Amino acid sequence: MKFYGVLLLLVTLSAACGLKCYTCNGMDSKSCTQIVECPSPTLDRCSSLELNGAMVKTCVMSSACVSPMKCCEGDLCNGAITTGSSVLLLLVSSAIITLFL
Repeated sequence: MKFYGVLLLLVTLSAACGLKCYTCNGMDSKSCTQIVECPSPTLDRCSSLELNGAMVKTCVMSSACVSPMKCCEGDLCNGAITTGSSVLLLLVSSAIITLFL
């Protein structure tokens, strides 16, 4: 029961923080790894825009999301690094399945 209380607390704390996006200006997409917390609640999307080979990533309002800009919701969704399977995630999920099955 204590585990669920801690889990609920962690989920609540992460929801209270603002949106986080990758940000860069004029770099190639692989070197764009700087993270910023969007300063305003109205900036509710992360965006990526490629102009003449230069990548621009930042926080934007949903009303500003027009083509060719790519917008997405969620923390770090305009990622510079492709995500894959995490060994830690696989181990934790295996442990949870083992405990409850």
